[in-house]
Amino acid sequence: MSKDRDSEGLVFSGQDARQGEIILRTRTRRIIFIAGLVGIVVLALVVSLAAH
Repeated sequence: MSKDRDSEGLVFSGQDARQGEIILRTRTRRIIFIAGLVGIVVLALVVSLAAH
């Protein structure tokens, strides 16, 4: 059973796939993004302290 390439969904060129960009246009999106980064750091610290 072979699949057709078109039936796999969206297809991006190699150049388009490498062009990553984070767009934080609204204040809410910026706050959520920064809160996520802070959360990762806090989680890493808690796990690190719990391991001792």
